[in-house]
Amino acid sequence: MSQTAFSSLNLHSSLYQNLATLGYQTMTPIQAQSLPPILEAKDVIAQAQTGSGKTAAFGLGLLQQLDVKRFRVQSLVLCPTRELADQVAKEIRKLGRSIHNIKVLTLCGGMSYGVQLGSLEHGAHIIVGTPGRVEEHLRKGSLKLNNLNTLVLDEADRMLDMGFKDTLDAIIEHTPKQRQTLLFSATFPTQIQSIAQRIMINPMRIEVASSHDSTSIVQHFYKIDDEAQRIIALRLLLGHSRPESTLVFCNTKRETQEVANELQSYGFCALALHGDLEQKVRDQTLVRFANRSTSILVATDVAARGLDIDSLDAVINYHIARECEVHVHRIGRTGRAGCNGTACTLYSEKESYKIARLADYLNQAIESEPLPPIKLLEQPTYKPNMTTLQIDGGKKQKVRPGDILGALTGKDGITGKQVGKIHIFDNCAYVAVNWDARKPALKKLEKGKLKGRSFQVRQIL
Repeated sequence: MSQTAFSSLNLHSSLYQNLATLGYQTMTPIQAQSLPPILEAKDVIAQAQTGSGKTAAFGLGLLQQLDVKRFRVQSLVLCPTRELADQVAKEIRKLGRSIHNIKVLTLCGGMSYGVQLGSLEHGAHIIVGTPGRVEEHLRKGSLKLNNLNTLVLDEADRMLDMGFKDTLDAIIEHTPKQRQTLLFSATFPTQIQSIAQRIMINPMRIEVASSHDSTSIVQHFYKIDDEAQRIIALRLLLGHSRPESTLVFCNTKRETQEVANELQSYGFCALALHGDLEQKVRDQTLVRFANRSTSILVATDVAARGLDIDSLDAVINYHIARECEVHVHRIGRTGRAGCNGTACTLYSEKESYKIARLADYLNQAIESEPLPPIKLLEQPTYKPNMTTLQIDGGKKQKVRPGDILGALTGKDGITGKQVGKIHIFDNCAYVAVNWDARKPALKKLEKGKLKGRSFQVRQIL
């Protein structure tokens, strides 16, 4: 029996069967190394990049020891952002769908506190949330962790980067001393070592190298003469390769918004993602980028954490990352799942020392390449093939993806191939449609009905 097969683990039969239906047969490196000690209830520190399969590693551990008959909070997973928390909760629900009556609840800021209060009163087995909102529920007594078996800190380095250290300490004070603690982090700075020493008991340290290499990600470096040339260089790179999906990294929130505004002024379909955005705007931004109706997302490292984006064509470092580990984490967002990716980095003379440091870290020579020809600026910018329609009805109105697809592709409708991703939220839904099909799609949804009701529909621009 293969040591990397899920069948080599001592899992409940229902979990095995569900993994098989999901097509999960062979473990990723982080799963193969961390799952055995996790299943033995040991404390684990695991260093691995996003996209390595770590959610399934701790998710299976939580589900294996869950006593569904005890309707108490038995596991708590803390994540730095709402987007990551939603993604983690969705994965745990998928892994645990063979367990009857299991309840996984998300507690995040930007969502109704009252609704969360009502859900907590009905009880839950697993809580997935952001530190601020979880700590608020604990402080107000609406959440009790007396029966907690397992605490998971997912992307712990980013939670500390975002200033959650005191909040994490406050949450940990509410947990039993006898518990399993699992800490997952892309990097392992001193702060992580310090917190691990305080809250963990003889943890097993696991480190998995990034699964990306020079064959899947091609890196390019471009030296610019001055700051004025930086935005020009970005426009040239975008205009030259015309990637369908590009993530541009900036180091500050202000730079992120300024760069996105600048690109928009030149005709690019670009959006900004940073911590100052309202939750509704963040949700729309992420949906539009994920469904490829926006070509370019300009983001800070913290805001981009936990993004669940398939087939990212390119990453561009508008400014080089302050830390080498962060640079590797950034470029690791492209070239996933066997696909090829491109990573471009802009740097000035003042930043040359960072390039020298990065070359040592990567153990490879870094040479600057010439930028694409300036005449590319004269060409019209490219547009995405998709656009997004918003429907003012969601989960609470019982709207499902199949309802939207059926309404669009019914009699005299558009074809299934012209429909892209569908995202359902509590009170609204988003569907991507081919740009050329946007008018008939709008007409179908405006004149048709979903669940026997008419909903307002609009194109998001």
